[in-house]
Amino acid sequence: MLKFVKQHMDSIIGIEIYPMISLLIFFIFFTTLILWAFYTKKEFFNGIANLPLDEDETTPKTGNKINLP
Repeated sequence: MLKFVKQHMDSIIGIEIYPMISLLIFFIFFTTLILWAFYTKKEFFNGIANLPLDEDETTPKTGNKINLP
C-alpha cells in the first residue's frame, strides 16, 4: 500500500513544498498562540478561570461579566 502511494506522490511535480508549508503554518500558529498567552493581561485569565464560580442564580446565563480586551 505504501509503495503504491509513494509511486503516485513521486509523479506529482512540486509536491515537496507541501510539507514545508504545513510546518510553517504549524510554527506560526503555535508561536502566535504562545506570544498571545504571554502578553495577555493576567486579569483576563483570572476572569476566565473564575467565570463558572461567579454566576449567581439570579443572573441570566447569557450575560458576560468579564471585560475582554
